[in-house]
Amino acid sequence: MIALRELTKRYGGSTAVHELTLDVAAGRVTGFLGPNGAGKSTTMRMILGLDHPSRGTALIDGRPYAALRHPLREVGALLDAKAVHPARTARSHLLAQARSNGIPVRRVDEVLDTVGLAKAARRRTGSYSLGMYQRLGVAGALLGDPPTLVLDEPVNGLDPDGVRWMRQLVRGQAAQGRTVFLSSHLMSEMQLTADHLVVIGRGRLLADTPMAAFLAGGARPSVRVEVPDPEERAVLVSRLAAETGVTVEAQETPGTPGVVLVRGLSAARVGDLAHRHGVRLHQLSDVQVSLEQAYMELTARSVEYVTGGEKDEHRHDHA
Repeated sequence: MIALRELTKRYGGSTAVHELTLDVAAGRVTGFLGPNGAGKSTTMRMILGLDHPSRGTALIDGRPYAALRHPLREVGALLDAKAVHPARTARSHLLAQARSNGIPVRRVDEVLDTVGLAKAARRRTGSYSLGMYQRLGVAGALLGDPPTLVLDEPVNGLDPDGVRWMRQLVRGQAAQGRTVFLSSHLMSEMQLTADHLVVIGRGRLLADTPMAAFLAGGARPSVRVEVPDPEERAVLVSRLAAETGVTVEAQETPGTPGVVLVRGLSAARVGDLAHRHGVRLHQLSDVQVSLEQAYMELTARSVEYVTGGEKDEHRHDHA
């Protein structure tokens, strides 16, 4: 388990991480999300002893990383996949790591096979693609068969098959009882991979919750309604707005019945209202909230770098 207690990091007058307190439990994949500049990488670096906290603690199974005698046997980490000397082969790179931590040589070949680099093991890494670097970084993280994994953007540069492989790998590690702490900007993949979510913004904790609870509470529900008759569709839109005050969007698609998207109500309530006003429906279905939607709503006020178009959106959203 990873335990953070009031973890804080300041750089001069700027606070990158502010009093972060949370537990990353074993046996599940914990996703770590936040906008650029939120403090994710700084947090991971403090967990791994690469940055010293200004205040607070980061412990791995009750000990700071610096106190681990054989760290690769305790924690597998991937922060920068390309932090490899380009003149070294993948095998020689991992062999040096193995010898420094008393790991058997046979383990080097095992992890190279696990990540799909067995045939490229004796090539100089300077010729590797980004996806191959990522696989090598994962091999290094798995080298000591550690009970804890800390992975920063491990799917970056991987093709779709590689992304699916990574998902299966980290979920398999968690299923074996390991602690897996994983960051990614790929929301669709995080939704498929993580069991639990930690979200930070401007260095502060915004959410620490199971994935299912985050999706259920992180954004307003939506209902998709198909109303074939234009007059009835207008009645439904006007009555929904008047009687409930919810947001209603009418979407017109050529050749198909008119679609009304209702935000903030359940399908049952929309159906009851349509029935009461004699509106004939062809379809009524809940629209599942995506992780991206829930995340964007939660972090709307915590974005560090905002483009011109996004500034206009935020201005309208919070006016």
